Amino acid sequence: MARTVARVIVDALSELGVRQVFGVVGDALNPLTDAIRTTEGLEWVGCRHEEAAAFAASAQSQLSGTLGVCMGTVGPGSVHLLNGLYDAAKSHTPVLAIAGQVPLTELGTDYFQEVDNDALFSDVAVFRATITSPGQLPQMLETAVRHALGRKGVAVLTVPGDLGERELNADRPARFSLNAPLSRPEESAVRKAAALLDRSERVTLLVGRGARGAREDVLTLADRLAAPMVLTLKAKEGFEGDTNPFQVGQTGLIGNPAAASALQDADTLLLLGTDFPYRDWYPEGKTVIQ
Repeated sequence: MARTVARVIVDALSELGVRQVFGVVGDALNPLTDAIRTTEGLEWVGCRHEEAAAFAASAQSQLSGTLGVCMGTVGPGSVHLLNGLYDAAKSHTPVLAIAGQVPLTELGTDYFQEVDNDALFSDVAVFRATITSPGQLPQMLETAVRHALGRKGVAVLTVPGDLGERELNADRPARFSLNAPLSRPEESAVRKAAALLDRSERVTLLVGRGARGAREDVLTLADRLAAPMVLTLKAKEGFEGDTNPFQVGQTGLIGNPAAASALQDADTLLLLGTDFPYRDWYPEGKTVIQ
């Protein structure tokens, strides 16, 4: 049986494991919100403002490690998503934003509330595209989701208001590759880093959120090096507490003297899973491995 553009998108999100979609209803989103309403296991979470919807999707993604989804209707509705999407982009977490748009036949005519979403989201999104034909699905949705998950960023898919109810001529289920990409330094770089650490007398670790998945390895390394561990704000969730005897707190504006001392007293600083941006709090004259 033929399905509509909205149904293809919503079914794919449901099969992907998405359980909540955050947003504010609006005419351009009507086919999508109606499809969500009739989909068991997928909940529309109405928000007072699209910015809050995007922040909610970002927070859910950061806490769960899954794809967050938010929606904003045509014009101001989509524009309001920006602030929350920047939070997702800066936090390197996957979020799919579905933006409403003016009717397809009115694109480029300076129609009421028309906004060039592809241009608007160019700085915040790793992928952005406007669906202009039902035949572009499900491939375009697959591409958007792959970019969001694979590059841990924001993907924006724009759907014109009159396209959601159109049916696909050739329907097939969406196919997603959910294998997380792996990356690691070259072996020669790892050996060089290990040699530097072996020659160091006092090593301090600066650990960020990106190392959460390797917590036991990080603790083992800290024990092997007898190294104090300074945490970034977002690393507190995974590394702070009584089960980590190496952590000495945070550095920066909301840091403490113990962390500052650990950084200053080291001859080698090892950064794991962080791109801590506040350079004024880095010690000078140290060997640094990131």
